[in-house]
Amino acid sequence: MACVLLPALLTLLAAACTADGRSGGGPSGAPGAATPGEIVIASGRDVTGKGGIRQQLIDAWNERQEERRTGWTARLVELPGAADQQRSQLLGALQSGSAEYDVVNLDVTWVPEFAAAGVIRPLAKELLDRDMIDAVARTGRWKDDVVAVPFNSDVGLLYYRKDYLAKAGVKDPDLGGTVRTWDRLRSLVRTVDTADGLPDSYTKGWTTQLAPYEGRTVNAVEAFASVGAGGLVDAEGRYASDPDRIEDGLGELKDRTDGAYTLADATSSYEADTLNDFEAGRTAFLRHWPYAYRTLHQALPASRLGVAPLPGKAVLGGQNLAVSSDSPRAGAAADLIRFLTDKVSERCLLDAGFAATRRSAYTDANIECGARAPRSHPDPSTRAGTGTRAGADAGKDDDAGRGAGKGGGGSPGARGERTSRMPLDGDGRPAYAARTLLPALEHAVQRPRTPLYGAFTGTFAARLGPLFGDGSEEPGSAAAGGSSACRRPATDAALAVCLDRALREALPPGG
Repeated sequence: MACVLLPALLTLLAAACTADGRSGGGPSGAPGAATPGEIVIASGRDVTGKGGIRQQLIDAWNERQEERRTGWTARLVELPGAADQQRSQLLGALQSGSAEYDVVNLDVTWVPEFAAAGVIRPLAKELLDRDMIDAVARTGRWKDDVVAVPFNSDVGLLYYRKDYLAKAGVKDPDLGGTVRTWDRLRSLVRTVDTADGLPDSYTKGWTTQLAPYEGRTVNAVEAFASVGAGGLVDAEGRYASDPDRIEDGLGELKDRTDGAYTLADATSSYEADTLNDFEAGRTAFLRHWPYAYRTLHQALPASRLGVAPLPGKAVLGGQNLAVSSDSPRAGAAADLIRFLTDKVSERCLLDAGFAATRRSAYTDANIECGARAPRSHPDPSTRAGTGTRAGADAGKDDDAGRGAGKGGGGSPGARGERTSRMPLDGDGRPAYAARTLLPALEHAVQRPRTPLYGAFTGTFAARLGPLFGDGSEEPGSAAAGGSSACRRPATDAALAVCLDRALREALPPGG
């Protein structure tokens, strides 16, 4: 999609100063309390690509500071490695003081751990205002404090092939919100399986991420929560379940992943594998995240691709911004977070393919976003939109609009991307955003919130291995629990007992 920067944008950024006094300080410190300098933001990779939307938002903040001559700048540092590696190196760096990170972009599951370790500081409670989606806002709290601000969210969704459903004789292949139960989904899979005219590549009804990593945990938590077995920890992050409830969750997980409906490769699949299988036509249904909407539409037209809320409960994902406890620039860092998570920035993130954290990004037609290519890298071929709301509203509250491009297919994705086949609504948002993505976020559930989340997910995913035929549990491993029965349980009840025992060893007991 095109990246557009209007000359009026900089005027707007320079002139706008909202009623909360965003002039360089912020809730964690008074303006001018620290010597101006560089704010360092540590984050994982931006899925919108090099120079993607996160960098563009940071560039826009830097240009605002330059116009105001505050002396502040912000620099993004992308951490290498997989999520677990990023978590380990980030936590270690903050605990040792070896890295000068002021702002850290945390996976939502890391927030309790970093807060309990004392490496991020409490923030002003008003940063989680009423515009923030309630379920998403809760990911930024730990105990009684606001310790992080949701930057972009995530939630499980159901993608499906409309063309396969049409060939199977489904009267209305645009399912919308009609697939509310897994029984309904399995019925549709059976219908597709018996259809004539499907491509030779078609193999099985649906696929998801069941390899022994976080994807398996997510799928299992969704299954457990859908049958009332999701309360695995209490508000303090202590273990709070029992074998009976775990057995209920295991039964639901087994039903969802039964080989009669599920692509066999799902048991070893990660996100990219399932995207490839779905795009190649091997399956009719796919559980995936919101970024897949844009990705899949590059290969499949809207007439062949649909998306709906996931049946049952769907798990929240996403990243939250926090201020490191040792930062000497806490006030300016909080000001930067406020900018990166305000209404317009969230609209920019939505247009780029992320799940926005604010309701207004989905519902307010007056909030618009043009791309934020810095002045040093303008792309004249994409400067389409003079005389738009950004120019007309220059000098007003900067939550009103930081750019242009309502409609027209413009989006601040990776710079240089000129076109996208992602369908848009009349206000230029991804077409599914208001009717599908927002309700999914509003009804989503969190994974267990505990400072020992790493221990939880490692144990949980490994102990589920017998359901999927992998070698997650080797004799003598921490997850194995020591007995041959726990390594290869014969029944769901036996596996529930073993999983319960392992989680009690991994987490502190509840009250």
